[in-house]
Amino acid sequence: MSETDRDRASEEQIDRLTEVFDLVGPLYRRTQRKVEQDVSVQGLSVGVRAVLSLLREHGPMTVPEMGRVQALSRQFVQRMVNDATALGFVESTPNPAHKRSSLNRLTEQGRSAITAVIDRERAILSQAGDDLTGAEVDACLQVLSRLLDLMGDDDVD
Repeated sequence: MSETDRDRASEEQIDRLTEVFDLVGPLYRRTQRKVEQDVSVQGLSVGVRAVLSLLREHGPMTVPEMGRVQALSRQFVQRMVNDATALGFVESTPNPAHKRSSLNRLTEQGRSAITAVIDRERAILSQAGDDLTGAEVDACLQVLSRLLDLMGDDDVD
């Protein structure tokens, strides 16, 4: 392959990756609206849903840890943890590793709430899987993960 052909291929690849970015924004916003509609039935906001999901997946976490994982400010995460606590979905426990930053964990009510939300989301997502292969989903995950890594871990605080 000549250098010109490589340059053209590289430009085409960049154009295709730009298409991915162009799809991710609307996908995120539409998904957020859909989640807001679905979780509002249980009195959850998208932010509280994110906190519950993180705690379900990772176990007890501090607010700064949650902020880093989600690339959100600690202040926003703290507000969402406060909301989740007020709803009885999250409780704070002492953190043996840090005196001032408590660990937050799901209550049984919180675990039930996020499980119900995720079950509804999975039912919706099952409709998309009928015409996608495992290899296509794997490729999508690989591309999105690579782009996320490329964007770095900028501190949002």
